[in-house]
Amino acid sequence: MIPKVVLASASPRRRELLTLVGIEHVVVPSHLDETMHPGEQPGPHARRLAVEKATAIAASHRDAVVIGADTVVVLDGKVLGKPASPEVAREMLRALNGRTHTVITAVAVSYAGRTGEAAEEVSVTFRQLSDDEIDAYVATREGMDKAGAYGIQGFGATIVERIAGDFFAVMGLPLVRLISLLRDVGLRYRFGNVESAAAE
Repeated sequence: MIPKVVLASASPRRRELLTLVGIEHVVVPSHLDETMHPGEQPGPHARRLAVEKATAIAASHRDAVVIGADTVVVLDGKVLGKPASPEVAREMLRALNGRTHTVITAVAVSYAGRTGEAAEEVSVTFRQLSDDEIDAYVATREGMDKAGAYGIQGFGATIVERIAGDFFAVMGLPLVRLISLLRDVGLRYRFGNVESAAAE
């Protein structure tokens, strides 16, 4: 049996990654309030949102596999969200400039009443950028819909000096974690197909 797969996210990067590994899917964004709770830490915040996104959509798609995910960028213990304006994007990039920060991507999978979740933490280091380079990158608008005001898979690939961890987690969906979570909820990935593991 091959169940329908639903991605509870409007992120084009997550769509690209599911397509990359051959998982056909439909998109049903959750539109949840992503505000951090008082005292909530970045990792638990990302995990909570991933679970809430997956379970919210699973409630109305009971026969589907629902994937939820959330990515946060953390610098000096502070979460950098999506920039509200080019000015805010410049501030974020100046703060990240030449430094190492943490990207946390949590992923949750809901299927047949079961939900599994996990998170990947990745260290990302920016090269030293001039003010002119920051202005030019902001002008591309690539980072305006992304946490931390940058994307590693586009022009941003030229400003990231190195990463330590899962590259795909920085893009927004840790694929190895996802495959493990599918197994946790009774499914298996067969290089393009997601199917029941009951026959194993």
